[in-house]
Amino acid sequence: MSAILQILFDALSLGSLYALGALGIALIFGVMRLVNFAHGDVIAFSIFALLWPSVDVVARVGAGNLPWFLLIPFVLAVGAGLSVLAELTVFRRFRNASPATMMIASFALGFVIRYFLLMLYSSRPKSISLLPALSQPVEILGARIPLLQVITILATVAILFGLTSFLRRTRFGLEMRAAAENFTMARMLGVRANRVIMGAFALSGALAAAIGLILGSQTGTADIQMGANVMLMAFIATVIGGLGSLPGAVIAGFLLGAASVVMQVTLPIDARPFRDAFVYGAVIAILIVRPQGLLSGRGTKERV
Repeated sequence: MSAILQILFDALSLGSLYALGALGIALIFGVMRLVNFAHGDVIAFSIFALLWPSVDVVARVGAGNLPWFLLIPFVLAVGAGLSVLAELTVFRRFRNASPATMMIASFALGFVIRYFLLMLYSSRPKSISLLPALSQPVEILGARIPLLQVITILATVAILFGLTSFLRRTRFGLEMRAAAENFTMARMLGVRANRVIMGAFALSGALAAAIGLILGSQTGTADIQMGANVMLMAFIATVIGGLGSLPGAVIAGFLLGAASVVMQVTLPIDARPFRDAFVYGAVIAILIVRPQGLLSGRGTKERV
Protein backbone atom coordinates (compact mmCIF):
# COMPACT_ATOMS: atom_id res chain seq x y z
CA MET A 1 0.00 0.00 0.00
CA SER A 2 2.78 2.45 0.91
CA ALA A 3 4.60 1.66 -2.34
CA ILE A 4 1.45 2.41 -4.37
CA LEU A 5 0.99 5.68 -2.51
CA GLN A 6 4.61 6.62 -3.20
CA ILE A 7 4.13 5.97 -6.92
CA LEU A 8 0.88 7.97 -6.87
CA PHE A 9 2.51 10.99 -5.21
CA ASP A 10 5.53 10.78 -7.53
CA ALA A 11 3.20 10.73 -10.55
CA LEU A 12 1.10 13.63 -9.28
CA SER A 13 4.19 15.68 -8.39
CA LEU A 14 5.85 15.20 -11.78
CA GLY A 15 2.54 15.62 -13.56
CA SER A 16 2.02 18.91 -11.72
CA LEU A 17 5.21 20.31 -13.25
CA TYR A 18 4.21 19.23 -16.74
CA ALA A 19 0.64 20.50 -16.26
CA LEU A 20 1.82 23.94 -15.12
CA GLY A 21 4.24 24.13 -18.04
CA ALA A 22 1.62 23.02 -20.56
CA LEU A 23 -0.86 25.52 -19.15
CA GLY A 24 1.64 28.36 -19.60
CA ILE A 25 2.25 27.37 -23.22
CA ALA A 26 -1.46 26.88 -23.94
CA LEU A 27 -2.33 30.34 -22.59
CA ILE A 28 -0.04 32.01 -25.13
CA PHE A 29 -1.13 29.75 -27.97
CA GLY A 30 -4.78 30.49 -27.19
CA VAL A 31 -4.52 34.21 -27.84
CA MET A 32 -1.63 34.42 -30.34
CA ARG A 33 -1.37 30.98 -31.98
CA LEU A 34 2.24 31.04 -30.81
CA VAL A 35 4.14 28.14 -29.30
CA ASN A 36 6.57 30.03 -27.09
CA PHE A 37 9.76 27.97 -27.07
CA ALA A 38 11.41 30.54 -24.79
CA HIS A 39 9.19 29.32 -21.95
CA GLY A 40 11.87 26.97 -20.60
CA ASP A 41 14.42 29.78 -20.46
CA VAL A 42 11.94 31.94 -18.52
CA ILE A 43 11.87 29.10 -15.96
CA ALA A 44 15.67 29.22 -15.64
CA PHE A 45 15.81 33.01 -15.54
CA SER A 46 13.26 33.14 -12.73
CA ILE A 47 15.26 30.86 -10.46
CA PHE A 48 18.52 32.67 -11.27
CA ALA A 49 16.86 35.83 -9.96
CA LEU A 50 17.58 34.37 -6.52
CA LEU A 51 21.28 34.91 -7.20
CA TRP A 52 20.99 38.63 -7.81
CA PRO A 53 23.33 40.43 -5.36
CA SER A 54 20.55 42.59 -3.92
CA VAL A 55 18.46 39.53 -3.12
CA ASP A 56 21.22 37.44 -1.51
CA VAL A 57 18.92 34.50 -0.94
CA VAL A 58 21.69 31.92 -1.18
CA ALA A 59 23.03 32.72 2.26
CA ARG A 60 19.96 34.07 4.06
CA VAL A 61 16.62 32.64 2.93
CA GLY A 62 14.06 33.60 5.52
CA ALA A 63 16.49 35.54 7.68
CA GLY A 64 17.87 38.33 5.50
CA ASN A 65 16.61 40.53 2.74
CA LEU A 66 13.64 38.41 1.67
CA PRO A 67 11.71 35.99 3.91
CA TRP A 68 9.91 33.14 2.17
CA PHE A 69 6.53 34.90 2.11
CA LEU A 70 8.11 37.71 0.08
CA LEU A 71 10.48 35.47 -1.88
CA ILE A 72 7.73 33.58 -3.67
CA PRO A 73 5.87 36.69 -4.95
CA PHE A 74 9.23 38.18 -5.96
CA VAL A 75 10.15 35.20 -8.15
CA LEU A 76 6.63 35.06 -9.64
CA ALA A 77 6.87 38.76 -10.45
CA VAL A 78 10.25 38.23 -12.14
CA GLY A 79 8.81 35.52 -14.40
CA ALA A 80 5.71 37.58 -15.21
CA GLY A 81 7.77 40.71 -15.83
CA LEU A 82 10.21 38.96 -18.16
CA SER A 83 7.36 37.48 -20.21
CA VAL A 84 5.59 40.84 -20.49
CA LEU A 85 8.88 42.46 -21.52
CA ALA A 86 9.31 39.78 -24.20
CA GLU A 87 5.81 40.55 -25.50
CA LEU A 88 6.47 44.29 -25.62
CA THR A 89 9.89 44.14 -27.24
CA VAL A 90 9.67 41.05 -29.46
CA PHE A 91 6.33 39.37 -30.05
CA ARG A 92 4.26 42.56 -30.45
CA ARG A 93 6.26 43.32 -33.58
CA PHE A 94 5.40 39.91 -35.07
CA ARG A 95 1.64 39.82 -34.49
CA ASN A 96 0.87 39.99 -38.19
CA ALA A 97 3.66 37.59 -39.13
CA SER A 98 3.22 33.94 -39.95
CA PRO A 99 3.22 31.34 -37.15
CA ALA A 100 6.56 30.02 -38.43
CA THR A 101 8.11 33.48 -38.09
CA MET A 102 6.83 33.86 -34.53
CA MET A 103 8.10 30.40 -33.66
CA ILE A 104 11.60 31.27 -34.92
CA ALA A 105 11.44 34.53 -32.93
CA SER A 106 10.62 32.55 -29.77
CA PHE A 107 13.61 30.26 -30.40
CA ALA A 108 15.85 33.30 -30.84
CA LEU A 109 14.51 34.91 -27.67
CA GLY A 110 15.18 31.70 -25.74
CA PHE A 111 18.81 31.70 -26.89
CA VAL A 112 19.19 35.38 -25.93
CA ILE A 113 17.94 34.67 -22.39
CA ARG A 114 20.09 31.55 -22.09
CA TYR A 115 23.30 33.21 -23.23
CA PHE A 116 22.59 36.23 -21.04
CA LEU A 117 22.51 33.88 -18.05
CA LEU A 118 25.60 32.11 -19.38
CA MET A 119 27.45 35.42 -19.58
CA LEU A 120 26.55 36.33 -15.99
CA TYR A 121 26.78 32.97 -14.21
CA SER A 122 28.67 30.54 -16.53
CA SER A 123 27.35 27.09 -17.39
CA ARG A 124 28.09 25.48 -14.01
CA PRO A 125 25.04 24.87 -11.79
CA LYS A 126 24.86 27.20 -8.81
CA SER A 127 23.94 25.96 -5.36
CA ILE A 128 20.96 27.61 -3.70
CA SER A 129 19.46 27.04 -0.27
CA LEU A 130 15.78 27.42 -1.03
CA LEU A 131 13.56 26.47 1.92
CA PRO A 132 15.48 23.27 2.88
CA ALA A 133 12.78 22.32 5.39
CA LEU A 134 10.61 21.27 2.46
CA SER A 135 12.83 18.23 1.87
CA GLN A 136 11.72 16.69 5.17
CA PRO A 137 9.44 13.63 4.72
CA VAL A 138 5.94 13.39 6.13
CA GLU A 139 4.09 10.13 6.77
CA ILE A 140 0.81 9.63 4.91
CA LEU A 141 -0.96 6.28 5.36
CA GLY A 142 2.34 4.55 6.04
CA ALA A 143 4.21 6.13 3.11
CA ARG A 144 6.99 8.66 3.72
CA ILE A 145 6.42 11.48 1.22
CA PRO A 146 8.70 14.54 0.90
CA LEU A 147 6.83 17.61 2.10
CA LEU A 148 7.76 19.39 -1.14
CA GLN A 149 5.80 16.82 -3.17
CA VAL A 150 2.70 17.39 -1.08
CA ILE A 151 3.05 21.17 -1.36
CA THR A 152 3.67 20.92 -5.12
CA ILE A 153 0.48 18.92 -5.67
CA LEU A 154 -1.63 21.14 -3.42
CA ALA A 155 -0.19 24.32 -4.96
CA THR A 156 -0.89 23.04 -8.48
CA VAL A 157 -4.49 22.19 -7.59
CA ALA A 158 -4.91 25.64 -6.01
CA ILE A 159 -3.43 27.34 -9.10
CA LEU A 160 -5.69 25.38 -11.43
CA PHE A 161 -8.81 26.18 -9.42
CA GLY A 162 -7.78 29.82 -9.09
CA LEU A 163 -7.05 30.17 -12.80
CA THR A 164 -10.33 28.44 -13.69
CA SER A 165 -12.27 30.84 -11.46
CA PHE A 166 -10.36 33.78 -12.93
CA LEU A 167 -11.15 32.76 -16.51
CA ARG A 168 -14.81 32.05 -15.79
CA ARG A 169 -15.80 34.69 -13.26
CA THR A 170 -13.87 37.85 -14.11
CA ARG A 171 -14.30 40.23 -17.02
CA PHE A 172 -10.64 39.98 -17.93
CA GLY A 173 -10.84 36.19 -17.89
CA LEU A 174 -13.88 36.24 -20.15
CA GLU A 175 -12.01 38.53 -22.55
CA MET A 176 -9.10 36.07 -22.64
CA ARG A 177 -11.44 33.16 -23.35
CA ALA A 178 -13.17 35.14 -26.09
CA ALA A 179 -9.82 36.04 -27.63
CA ALA A 180 -8.78 32.39 -27.55
CA GLU A 181 -11.98 31.38 -29.38
CA ASN A 182 -11.86 34.05 -32.10
CA PHE A 183 -9.39 36.87 -31.64
CA THR A 184 -10.60 38.93 -34.60
CA MET A 185 -14.23 38.79 -33.53
CA ALA A 186 -13.29 39.54 -29.92
CA ARG A 187 -11.51 42.72 -31.01
CA MET A 188 -14.54 43.77 -33.06
CA LEU A 189 -16.68 43.36 -29.93
CA GLY A 190 -14.46 45.69 -27.89
CA VAL A 191 -11.88 43.36 -26.35
CA ARG A 192 -8.61 45.28 -25.96
CA ALA A 193 -5.99 43.14 -27.67
CA ASN A 194 -2.92 44.57 -25.96
CA ARG A 195 -4.34 44.07 -22.48
CA VAL A 196 -5.44 40.50 -23.16
CA ILE A 197 -2.13 39.47 -24.71
CA MET A 198 -0.07 41.09 -21.96
CA GLY A 199 -2.25 39.37 -19.36
CA ALA A 200 -1.70 36.00 -21.03
CA PHE A 201 2.06 36.54 -21.10
CA ALA A 202 2.08 37.65 -17.44
CA LEU A 203 0.17 34.54 -16.34
CA SER A 204 2.40 32.30 -18.46
CA GLY A 205 5.54 33.87 -16.99
CA ALA A 206 4.25 33.50 -13.43
CA LEU A 207 3.55 29.80 -14.08
CA ALA A 208 7.10 29.40 -15.43
CA ALA A 209 8.46 31.04 -12.29
CA ALA A 210 6.39 28.68 -10.12
CA ILE A 211 8.00 25.74 -11.93
CA GLY A 212 11.41 27.29 -11.31
CA LEU A 213 10.69 27.55 -7.59
CA ILE A 214 9.64 23.90 -7.44
CA LEU A 215 12.69 22.69 -9.40
CA GLY A 216 15.02 24.86 -7.32
CA SER A 217 13.56 23.47 -4.11
CA GLN A 218 13.84 19.88 -5.38
CA THR A 219 17.41 20.05 -6.66
CA GLY A 220 18.96 22.79 -4.54
CA THR A 221 20.62 24.20 -7.67
CA ALA A 222 20.07 26.84 -10.32
CA ASP A 223 20.99 25.49 -13.75
CA ILE A 224 20.72 27.25 -17.11
CA GLN A 225 19.32 24.04 -18.66
CA MET A 226 16.84 23.30 -15.88
CA GLY A 227 13.77 24.38 -17.83
CA ALA A 228 14.58 22.53 -21.07
CA ASN A 229 13.14 19.12 -20.18
CA VAL A 230 10.01 20.60 -18.60
CA MET A 231 9.50 22.79 -21.67
CA LEU A 232 9.77 19.79 -24.00
CA MET A 233 7.34 17.65 -22.00
CA ALA A 234 4.98 20.60 -21.54
CA PHE A 235 4.94 21.23 -25.29
CA ILE A 236 4.18 17.56 -25.91
CA ALA A 237 1.39 17.74 -23.33
CA THR A 238 -0.03 20.80 -25.09
CA VAL A 239 -0.11 18.94 -28.40
CA ILE A 240 -1.59 15.78 -26.88
CA GLY A 241 -4.23 17.76 -25.01
CA GLY A 242 -5.22 19.64 -28.15
CA LEU A 243 -3.66 22.96 -29.13
CA GLY A 244 -5.92 25.70 -27.81
CA SER A 245 -7.45 23.58 -25.02
CA LEU A 246 -6.43 24.57 -21.49
CA PRO A 247 -8.13 21.56 -19.82
CA GLY A 248 -6.57 19.25 -22.40
CA ALA A 249 -3.09 20.64 -21.68
CA VAL A 250 -3.51 20.07 -17.93
CA ILE A 251 -4.90 16.54 -18.33
CA ALA A 252 -2.15 15.57 -20.78
CA GLY A 253 0.50 16.98 -18.42
CA PHE A 254 -0.68 14.76 -15.59
CA LEU A 255 -0.90 11.78 -17.95
CA LEU A 256 2.69 12.30 -19.09
CA GLY A 257 3.87 12.54 -15.49
CA ALA A 258 2.02 9.36 -14.59
CA ALA A 259 3.38 7.52 -17.63
CA SER A 260 6.97 8.54 -16.81
CA VAL A 261 6.74 7.39 -13.19
CA VAL A 262 4.91 4.14 -13.96
CA MET A 263 7.41 3.21 -16.68
CA GLN A 264 10.31 3.99 -14.36
CA VAL A 265 8.87 1.48 -11.88
CA THR A 266 7.61 -1.24 -14.22
CA LEU A 267 10.29 -1.37 -16.89
CA PRO A 268 13.15 -3.87 -16.47
CA ILE A 269 16.22 -2.37 -14.83
CA ASP A 270 18.24 -2.53 -18.05
CA ALA A 271 15.49 -0.66 -19.94
CA ARG A 272 14.91 2.12 -17.41
CA PRO A 273 17.59 4.45 -18.84
CA PHE A 274 15.49 4.44 -22.03
CA ARG A 275 12.25 5.37 -20.24
CA ASP A 276 11.77 8.57 -22.23
CA ALA A 277 11.90 6.62 -25.48
CA PHE A 278 8.97 4.50 -24.31
CA VAL A 279 7.08 7.63 -23.21
CA TYR A 280 7.61 9.29 -26.60
CA GLY A 281 6.57 6.06 -28.31
CA ALA A 282 3.29 6.19 -26.37
CA VAL A 283 2.89 9.83 -27.45
CA ILE A 284 3.30 8.83 -31.11
CA ALA A 285 0.68 6.10 -30.66
CA ILE A 286 -1.80 8.59 -29.15
CA LEU A 287 -1.28 11.11 -31.96
CA ILE A 288 -1.68 8.41 -34.61
CA VAL A 289 -5.05 7.46 -33.14
CA ARG A 290 -6.14 11.03 -32.33
CA PRO A 291 -3.96 13.59 -34.15
CA GLN A 292 -6.18 16.53 -33.10
CA GLY A 293 -5.44 15.86 -29.42
CA LEU A 294 -7.49 14.54 -26.55
CA LEU A 295 -9.56 17.71 -26.16
CA SER A 296 -8.98 19.67 -29.33
CA GLY A 297 -9.66 23.37 -28.87
CA ARG A 298 -11.76 25.41 -31.22
CA GLY A 299 -10.17 27.71 -33.68
CA THR A 300 -6.99 25.68 -34.02
CA LYS A 301 -6.89 25.24 -37.75
CA GLU A 302 -3.68 27.20 -37.93
CA ARG A 303 -1.01 25.05 -36.31
CA VAL A 304 2.67 25.69 -35.72
